[in-house]
Amino acid sequence: MAEVNETSAGLGPRLRGDDAARHLREDGEGSRSGAALHDGVLDPRIREDDEASRSDAALRFITCGSVDDGKSTLIGRLLVDSRAVLQDQLASVSRSGATDLALLTDGLSAEREQGITIDVAYRYFATPARKFIIGDAPGHEQYTRNMVTAASSADAAVVLVDATKLKWQNPGLQLLPQTRRHTLLAHLLRVPAIVFAVNKLDAVEDPTVAFNNIQGALEAFAHAAGVQPRATVPVSALLGSNVVDAAPGWCGYRGPSLLQLLEKLEANAPEAGLPFAFPVQWVEKFSGSADTSQGRRVFWGRVAAGGVQVGQQVAVLPGGQVATVAQVLDHARQPRDAAAPHSAGIVLDREVDVSRGDWLLAPDAFTPSRELAATVAWLDEEPLVAGRTYLALHGHRWVRAKVKRIVHQLEVNTLAQVEAQQLPANSIGHVELALQEPLATLPYLRSRALGALVLVDTASHRTSGAVLVR
Repeated sequence: MAEVNETSAGLGPRLRGDDAARHLREDGEGSRSGAALHDGVLDPRIREDDEASRSDAALRFITCGSVDDGKSTLIGRLLVDSRAVLQDQLASVSRSGATDLALLTDGLSAEREQGITIDVAYRYFATPARKFIIGDAPGHEQYTRNMVTAASSADAAVVLVDATKLKWQNPGLQLLPQTRRHTLLAHLLRVPAIVFAVNKLDAVEDPTVAFNNIQGALEAFAHAAGVQPRATVPVSALLGSNVVDAAPGWCGYRGPSLLQLLEKLEANAPEAGLPFAFPVQWVEKFSGSADTSQGRRVFWGRVAAGGVQVGQQVAVLPGGQVATVAQVLDHARQPRDAAAPHSAGIVLDREVDVSRGDWLLAPDAFTPSRELAATVAWLDEEPLVAGRTYLALHGHRWVRAKVKRIVHQLEVNTLAQVEAQQLPANSIGHVELALQEPLATLPYLRSRALGALVLVDTASHRTSGAVLVR
């Protein structure tokens, strides 16, 4: 199991964000000092105050789409035109006197040598109106798992479409499979805002016709897939048209620029009305303490749903014991009520058998189950077949999961549900899973944290599939 990193492979509360980006997002969202909690749920009045200020919070978004659609160049253009890049950084990415904007995000040596994006690269920048954390997701089909990782914690997804790769003269043009796949995955992963950016329109003969035809194809696909995009914006990442500054009338478009649009999007609000759920990540022991009036261990982790306060009862999964919360600590070990998605340390009123991977839950709020119906994005080169057993990660808890049956596969080009005996790499399908031990889950539509699992191959320890509970 040493090869599997839970923060990078799992679809838990946070996926693949570096620690700095994670802290930036928490800082941007602000604190909830003295937040009132009722039955493990954040006070509605406080939630309304938080939501009112979410347009000022740091926005975490990704760029995705097919190979060479200009994702890295677009991010480079955003950084340069918003003056978030120093002169020495610009000089380091210049080739033959010209600046290669893609190199600002392609940091791996293999990426620079091959001219492709392999891993997700995160960058931070700010404008006078907003802070941003950008994830540059790779477009190659074989790196779809990295895109899924980045999208699982994103507030928005910018899906780029390369106008030069399409038969833009045809009103009934076909979109590229990877454009469809990334849009579907962003939708399945509940990315709140999806924005289409039609790129490289400066390289076609009639950009207005090209934009209108591509926009029509995107709208038709989105409608058929049940996706509601926020906007479709014409851009030229290379020249900077409509990226930071608006270009009124270009391609017949008179809306805001891409950056102006992103500045108005709301950051991901905590999921409201859910009962308390807390995956234990680390157990801190104070065995030398002489205080016997309460437990002598602190259970650290990130609140996945609801909230917690002193005096609240919690149940342990899988043990089933019920205890009362004696203390709630913040990152500075100061007493403070906590709510999702913030981290906390919890001390119980007595010693209870709780280990890393266990869950603290609101009593009687969940019905743990050994059977799951789920949507799976299959990421392994080895196909998914019924009857195989994998390791499943839920929060920080590992259980064995057997694939009972493959219900059907989703065809990304036609959106049809077809019968399948196996799911090949980068496919999407519906499956039924049988778990060795019960898990407390919610449908992914209700909770990203409680409705997500990751399947890991028991032999190779490769991350094999992203599971979304239905």
